Amino acid sequence: MKTATRNPDLRTRDQVARVILETGPSTAVVLAERLNLTPAGIRRHLDALIEEGLLEEREPYLRSARTRGRPSKVFVMSDKGRELFEHSYDDLAVSALKYLAATGGDHHLAGFARHRAEEIVRKGEVRINAGGAVREKSRQLAKFLTDEGYAASSHSKGIGVEICQHHCPIAHVAAEFPQLCEEETKAFSTLMGSHVQRLATIADGDGVCTTFIPEPALTSKAIDQKNRKGRP
Repeated sequence: MKTATRNPDLRTRDQVARVILETGPSTAVVLAERLNLTPAGIRRHLDALIEEGLLEEREPYLRSARTRGRPSKVFVMSDKGRELFEHSYDDLAVSALKYLAATGGDHHLAGFARHRAEEIVRKGEVRINAGGAVREKSRQLAKFLTDEGYAASSHSKGIGVEICQHHCPIAHVAAEFPQLCEEETKAFSTLMGSHVQRLATIADGDGVCTTFIPEPALTSKAIDQKNRKGRP
């Protein structure tokens, strides 16, 4: 008697959705390369996932002035897709943290959040040049976060730099326990070696987690030297 095998198309679509869930918004070209699919093949699976309401096609969040032509659209997980792929894990995590708080007290929950932040620092400090400039460290932090599944980017913003996390693997859990976001922000501050300000979070319903990192203020001596260089 033959055992039933799963439709290979469904298996591939699961892989496509899982890659987007774990790494964040992605273009069709990147997905095709990652999964070793042809452009026509990846497009067929993406169209099917969009039709099922599991994925959404959007304009890229940032557009570089240096980019020629029309930027490729990105594919992101829809709320329905997140619920399908993440719901059981989120329920388990939320249940476990609620039990931890109920049986051990809120200080145990706070301790867990700090422990997670310490893990971020431990893994991130080997990837970030502690003596580098703010912009350099911000790029390194964004790359580290992307590798951790947050699909992050960095760009200049006024007197500093903004780091945007376009995906958050723990968004639903963090919505229930904001201590996780608070300690994560402190971890960023430690890695950057400066004050940082969290402006928005996916857990609060924003589309992107945004963290602002101000550049160090110039000393009067540095300002004077800069002004001299600008003189004819």
